[in-house]
Amino acid sequence: MYKEPDQHSGVAQSMTSSMPDIASHTKTAHVGTLDWVGMSEIEMPLMFVDNGETTRVGARVDAFVSLDKEEAKGIHMSRLYLALEALSAEGEVTPEGIKKLLETFIETHADLSDNAMVAIRFDHHLRRNALLSGKQGWKAYPVEIKGEMRSGKFHCDVSVDVTYSSTCPCSAALARQLIQEAFRDKFAQEQVSTETVAEWLGSQQGIVATPHSQRSIAEIKVRLNEQADSFLVQQLIDEAEAQLKTPVQAAVKREDEQEFARLNGQNNMFCEDAGRILKKALNEHKAVADFRVRINHYESLHAHDAVSIVTKGVPNGFTA
Repeated sequence: MYKEPDQHSGVAQSMTSSMPDIASHTKTAHVGTLDWVGMSEIEMPLMFVDNGETTRVGARVDAFVSLDKEEAKGIHMSRLYLALEALSAEGEVTPEGIKKLLETFIETHADLSDNAMVAIRFDHHLRRNALLSGKQGWKAYPVEIKGEMRSGKFHCDVSVDVTYSSTCPCSAALARQLIQEAFRDKFAQEQVSTETVAEWLGSQQGIVATPHSQRSIAEIKVRLNEQADSFLVQQLIDEAEAQLKTPVQAAVKREDEQEFARLNGQNNMFCEDAGRILKKALNEHKAVADFRVRINHYESLHAHDAVSIVTKGVPNGFTA
C-alpha cells in the first residue's frame, strides 16, 4: 500500500518546504469530531476478482476516514487517493485487499482517525446464454462493494442488482377468465373437434386478453461473514436468476422469446413472492452473515411501483 516518500530532492524539496500548509499550521475556529471526511466519485480502473476470475472494471470510488481529533483542521485527502492509486496500479479488489486498503487509510491518519470506509461501484459484465438458441450476449449488473473498519473491526458488504420479468398473478387469472368466456360464447351451441379449438386458440379472437408483466429489479445486499474470501457476486446473480426463473435476456431469437413467454406464464409472481423466494435462498447461504433485499416491480398497470423489502433479521443487522 501507499507510503509517503521520506524525502524530496533538490529544487522539488525546496519548493515543497516553502509551500503553505494550511491544514497543519492554521488553528481551526471550529472544533469537534466528524463521522466521515473524504472524497466521493473518484474515477479509477481496478482489478476486480470474483469467482476465480480477474476483470478490469471502470469504477467510481468513495473513500473516507473519521475525524476523531476535535481540534484538527482536517484530514490528508491526498493520502486516501494515493492509497487507491496504489491499489489500482499494483493490487486487486478482494475482501482481503479491501481490508488492507482500509488499514492503510487509518495508518496514514494515525493521529486523526480510528475508522475508515470505502465504497466501490461499477457494472459487472457477464456473458449469458440465450434460453434455447445457444446465442450469447453481454449483460451488465450494477455492483457496489463497501468495506468499513471501525475500531479495528472489519466488515464488507456486497450489493448487486438483478433484473427480471414479473407477470402479475391477478392479471393472469383475469385474462384466463376472459378467454374462458370467449370460448363459451364461440362454441356454446356446437360440438367441436380438438383441431377446431386449437385453431381458434391460435387466433387473435382466441386469446382475447393477456396478463400484464413488467421489468423488475431485485436489489440484493449481503454482508459477508468473516471467513469469506470471495465477494460472491456471480454466485448471487446466478442464484437469483435461477430462483426467480425469468431473468431479462440479451441475445434473443424467436425460440428464446417463446420460451421466455412460457417461463413468465408458468412463474407468475407478486413482489411478495419474489421477496420470499430470495429470502429462502439467502438464508441457506453459509457465506452470508446478513442480507437485505428490496424487490421493485415497475408496474405497467399503475403509475406507481410495487415493492417488498426483507432482511435476515439478525440483532443490530440490516433494517428494512
